[in-house]
Amino acid sequence: MEKEKIVVLDFGSQYAHLIAKRLRLLGYYSEIALPSVQESELSGVKGIILSGGPASVYQNDVPEFNEKIFDLPIPILGLCYGHQLMAKFYGGSVGKANVGEFGISQLLKTSCGKNSPLFAGTSDSLQAWMSHQDEVLSTPDGFEVIGQTKDCAYAALQNLQKQRFSLQCHCEVKDTPEGQIIFENFAHSICKMERNWDEDAVLAHILSEIKTQAKDKKVLLFLSGGVDSTVAFALLNKALGTERVLGLHIDNGFMRKNESAFVSESYKAHGFNNFIVEDASEGFLNAIAGLTDPQKKRLAVGEHFISVRNEVCAKQNLNDSEWLLAQGTLYPDIIESGGTKNANVIKTHHNRVDGIQNLIAKGLVIEPLRDLYKDEVRAIGKKLSLEPSLVMRHPFPGPGLSINVLCSEGKLSEAEKNEFEAAKKEVCDISLGMFCQNCQANLTKYILPVRSVGVQGDFRTYRFPCVLDFGHRDSLPEGFSHIPHKWEKLEAASSAITNNSQFINRCVLQIYKNPKCKKEDFSLQRAFCTKERLDQIREADQIMLSALHRHSWYDKIFQHLTINLPYASSMERCSIVLRPVCSEDVMTARFAKLPQDLLMEVSLEIAKLPFVDALFYDLSNKPPATFGWE
Repeated sequence: MEKEKIVVLDFGSQYAHLIAKRLRLLGYYSEIALPSVQESELSGVKGIILSGGPASVYQNDVPEFNEKIFDLPIPILGLCYGHQLMAKFYGGSVGKANVGEFGISQLLKTSCGKNSPLFAGTSDSLQAWMSHQDEVLSTPDGFEVIGQTKDCAYAALQNLQKQRFSLQCHCEVKDTPEGQIIFENFAHSICKMERNWDEDAVLAHILSEIKTQAKDKKVLLFLSGGVDSTVAFALLNKALGTERVLGLHIDNGFMRKNESAFVSESYKAHGFNNFIVEDASEGFLNAIAGLTDPQKKRLAVGEHFISVRNEVCAKQNLNDSEWLLAQGTLYPDIIESGGTKNANVIKTHHNRVDGIQNLIAKGLVIEPLRDLYKDEVRAIGKKLSLEPSLVMRHPFPGPGLSINVLCSEGKLSEAEKNEFEAAKKEVCDISLGMFCQNCQANLTKYILPVRSVGVQGDFRTYRFPCVLDFGHRDSLPEGFSHIPHKWEKLEAASSAITNNSQFINRCVLQIYKNPKCKKEDFSLQRAFCTKERLDQIREADQIMLSALHRHSWYDKIFQHLTINLPYASSMERCSIVLRPVCSEDVMTARFAKLPQDLLMEVSLEIAKLPFVDALFYDLSNKPPATFGWE
């Protein structure tokens, strides 16, 4: 008998699999399908959810969609792009919004919304996560408005007779706190589905898949030491036995301070003995020498992993015909690399370069976690009795610190200069009335001459960061700027700037600038990813991580990244950005609101480092920014 399920149609959203994950966590089995799926393939489906996506419904190159799905006599819920698609199909209009919404908004129920079965048990004013530049401009016949935001008049619609519901927001992300209630209402009350999925079923499914894929072969796994590869290693050992699994930890020169030694000691302490450590730092540094383009750096790192893997196989006398390659790839890695049919490339992950893709095409790669998100992986790790020190470690991607070192030829191109000037004009025109008169009087806004990656409306952006400097106070050490006490106001300011800008996708707070340097001393420097710059990050990063542990904040945040910017008074010096974030699933995040005494303690110590000319704190959520800057 076929299992009852809810199907999510993936229009290329960064969050499509997150919808399915939320439903599974609630106990309702769900699957992902293409929007072009035929009705005959939807047997056993109790409801359908239309995901978001990077396209505009009024463009020509929209994802292929089987419109007959709207004729099915089952409930359908549209989210973001799905909300707009449903409105357009039933006769409404969709177009560019006057104001794009990125980040947190308040969704206010209308009088109809207060009685909607979709909103049963939710607040009259819901916190909702938005990421859109288009919006519904008029409602279709038979539909009623059940929710609005300040800038979106038709943010939620329903047609009770047809059992059609749609929301402009993303209720699948953690930053829509009552999204779980909405999904529960849709699955149980509207679709009339009973719970049929749990954590034990997930683990059993993964172990079965590993055995099926591996058949009689052995498996070599890249071990970064992060939670993903560690849990994948434990799963492979459990499914196949230690004699058929070999872990390979490559010290690529991009590790945190003393990271490789810590990884080795931690694995041995847990009882893992079927792994080896290979020092390949020199080769990796050579592979990215002189590169400034972030995508090319990632590709170079990923391809060199394959080269090292081949060298190790030869050195260990491993017969290629007997071995498969395994990776701790998560679904966000695949989505951000444009790995689903309708997805936009946000950044190329090292585990999705051509060399890896060729092996995947040949069926030579096992990825036990490819359908999971970070919190699900941690849950599996705990179920496998891995120590908290392994399961709760902050994520650490394969390219490591190399993607935290921004590189530059030392000058902007003509196109970049034009965008830089446009960004400066944009930020001058934005008023930040959320601060007190004294703060506003001392506030300076300026643009850094570097660009960082972001994600807005499921598209990759590559734009400039805006700096907020609230000026020096007599009570502060020399060179330090005032930090307003209300993080919420700083978050609101960051959102106001990025939501109203075409050339800015990130906002940072200035904490410190070298008082020995004049304003004109700071400029974009010619700088690449070298051991010297990596060592600079390692020192600053160690200061921050040690403080987070001391103050019991390490487990309260999802990940901290230390970023090295080539913006300084000379090539040997740099600016440092602190980027601690809170997230559940990587797909969305909010910057961490650390206690100011902790932040000042860290800042004072980092400012003493002989190579630091400036220190910033990233105030950007995801979206519009990504976690890292490359």
